[in-house]
Amino acid sequence: MMKKTLTTLAAALTLISTTASAQMLSFATPPQGSVWNTMSTAVANVIRSKENVNALVQPYSGNRAMMDAVDQGLAEFAINDVNDVIIAAQGRFDYEDRARSNLRVAMVINPQPIGIFVRKDSGINTIADLAGKRVASGWNAFPLGRSHMEAMMATGGVSWDDVQQVPVPDLIRAADTLASGRLDATFFAVGGPKVSEVDASVGGVKFLPVPTDEAAQDAMLKVRPAFYITEVYPAPHIAGIDEPISMVTWDNVLVVGKHVSDEQVYKTVSAILENKDELSAIFPGFRTMSLDEPSKAYPGLEYHPGAVRYFKEKGLWHE
Repeated sequence: MMKKTLTTLAAALTLISTTASAQMLSFATPPQGSVWNTMSTAVANVIRSKENVNALVQPYSGNRAMMDAVDQGLAEFAINDVNDVIIAAQGRFDYEDRARSNLRVAMVINPQPIGIFVRKDSGINTIADLAGKRVASGWNAFPLGRSHMEAMMATGGVSWDDVQQVPVPDLIRAADTLASGRLDATFFAVGGPKVSEVDASVGGVKFLPVPTDEAAQDAMLKVRPAFYITEVYPAPHIAGIDEPISMVTWDNVLVVGKHVSDEQVYKTVSAILENKDELSAIFPGFRTMSLDEPSKAYPGLEYHPGAVRYFKEKGLWHE
């Protein structure tokens, strides 16, 4: 009887130990069809296969809900535009009710070009051509969309007063509204699955190039100081780009909550940087991830100690 009891106890302890070791991490993302949702799904898949971690993707309505989830400990990670992370951590603009002081950066993921796209048969070829056209506005569920559209339109000398504003809640609904013919222009991240969907449904879409002269860049930076311009080339996985064009770009960063353990962050950063090929096979956007410079200094943002530990061990950290 004693032997049976001890055996049962040992089995129970083993089960408890196994359950404790199978950690769970969640990634806060926008709705399915967005670039960050796709990227987060790829990262979660790699973490599950390489680490003893149950990683899952949890969609939210938009950036603010994502940052609140990470800040409040409802999610461990999120991939986001560094511009948005900066204002969230500082409690400015769309986050002016309070600073999200528990946000930390784990690593730089990749540069993310974005652009305003239109139907190929729209007759719209430049950002200046948007004057008088129906342009996505409002962005109540995705406040970041207002400033992003404003910054891109500014490069062509176009303001909100120059266009017909069509209220949309978020990226996915805006793309659907364009596909239905009730909207002339909206924006999306290059390589987004939703753009490919709209491209197939309307007979083709195209991104509009941004002007690169000094005046255009100054106008853009007044709205979004962490934006920069890169050249984007056609690729099989990119809809809407048939020739090299200049596009507004931000850095995608992996955001992590202060509450997440150093060990969890260390393992997550390791899994991402050491499995670039596998991630790229799932989502080609990971091909532009830098293995040599996974960290940059951003105003008002701190790196998580777990990430710093990994970077220092690999000789990748610069004070």
